Amino acid sequence: TSTCKACFFHLRNISRIRDCLSLADTEKLAHAFITSKLDNANSLLYGLPKFLIDRVQNVQNVAARVVTRTKKYDHIKPVLKQLHCLPISQRITYKILLITYKALNGQAPDYTTEPLEPYVLTRNLRSSFKKLLKVPSIKLVSYGHRCFSFVAPSLWNSLPNNIRERGSLSNFKTCIKTHLFNKFYY
Repeated sequence: TSTCKACFFHLRNISRIRDCLSLADTEKLAHAFITSKLDNANSLLYGLPKFLIDRVQNVQNVAARVVTRTKKYDHIKPVLKQLHCLPISQRITYKILLITYKALNGQAPDYTTEPLEPYVLTRNLRSSFKKLLKVPSIKLVSYGHRCFSFVAPSLWNSLPNNIRERGSLSNFKTCIKTHLFNKFYY
């Protein structure tokens, strides 16, 4: 609620001066004031009910309308695609996968690395070389499926093998964003 409130405050201010700004400048302001707030600790939103995610998605939709001067009742999906924006649910997945990649490659704190265990098979199979992670069993049905130790391996194992094997962080970011973008829009 507080994130949405703060974002709408900034959106009202941006929309007041929108006529004086170019598209590029408006995009910069939206990224600085809106996207940064939406991305701040958004991995904590994973697994929340759809109506709560929709509230945050509404902020992104309004920001896209302000930037592109789209009317209220025009369909928003083509506008988000034109701006090359991932929807909030995909942004959350992106953030969790990025943290997982950093943890597996020694670029993250120890507390994110500890719950991630490689999946070791008892015998040699073709899937032995896929860099899969062990998904722990969960006892708490209501909150267990939202914890990092369960979500990170589940999302990591669902990625195509060619994305999991990317060498550099920048290459991984590009591939994962493209993968999530294509998964949602196509």
